[in-house]
Amino acid sequence: MASFRTRLALLGSAAALTAGALAPAQLVGAQPAAAADYDWVALGDSYTAGVIPAAGDVFEIPRDGCERTDRSYPQVIDRDLGSFLELTNVSCGAATIEDVTFNAQVPIGRSVPGNADPDSPFAPVPPQSDAVKAGTDVITVGVGGNTLGLGEILFKCLELGEGSGGVGTPCKDALAADIPARLTKVGTDYDQMLAKLHEKGPHAKILAVGYPTVIPEDTSKCRYNDIHQFFSITPGDLDWLRQDVLEPLNKVIEKSAGNQDSATFVNLYDSSEKHSVCDAGKWVEGILDTDNRMALVHPNAKGHLNAADHVTEAMLNAISPN
Repeated sequence: MASFRTRLALLGSAAALTAGALAPAQLVGAQPAAAADYDWVALGDSYTAGVIPAAGDVFEIPRDGCERTDRSYPQVIDRDLGSFLELTNVSCGAATIEDVTFNAQVPIGRSVPGNADPDSPFAPVPPQSDAVKAGTDVITVGVGGNTLGLGEILFKCLELGEGSGGVGTPCKDALAADIPARLTKVGTDYDQMLAKLHEKGPHAKILAVGYPTVIPEDTSKCRYNDIHQFFSITPGDLDWLRQDVLEPLNKVIEKSAGNQDSATFVNLYDSSEKHSVCDAGKWVEGILDTDNRMALVHPNAKGHLNAADHVTEAMLNAISPN
């Protein structure tokens, strides 16, 4: 099998040849751009859409409130491989698996241009699966954290850890019993979603994108009450979140992808292991980013660049001959 970088080089050569072949026609008059070889649909939640300022500027045209940013991994890949892959990016901040499969979602964005009410919500967006067509070649989907209730869990851990001095596991004590049922729902919903995506795009390769490392294995790196890390979540609760919540979430997604012949799991966890919220070279921001902007534990541009590398490799493996 050709290596990832060899394939990129071959694609680059093909682009140069195509440009050369079109040159004579361009001398006689402007020609429409050549169609891309493959149709790609990007689905997912805020870990795909970008959402936070540390993942770039919101670029939606027209804006729909999903808060996609220009340095999120679908847009990075689109800039690199846009001549070969025609991207339709309908990822949306706060999306659940059901929002991808069949729900119309009310986006997280506010302040519709021209509306006097700055808190006015955007109109609901269609289920993300609507973007998948019979001719779609590649589907990437990164979702599951909101179905698990990860944001809700993190906020509860912040609340329960406040004033603890970093001692104990107040969040684990309150929530641990509920996690297995939440993970079961993620698995059930994910199976249903993959079946729906395969039904709508029967020839498409589906890449189920997992979540990166957020919490380090050594939680002594995490400073209690540091707003740029996990603020008031205790080290004991961080250990629990990593071992019993986040790592199992990835395992559920990987298992579901393994049950669908057209799906492949894309592992972002291992490659980001040394780049957690508490590492010096972080690829995921803490509650606030380093510029004191709201981040709420989301990947920054470096994290999206890493995701782009791994998703690109998976896409080329899926669509290129062995």
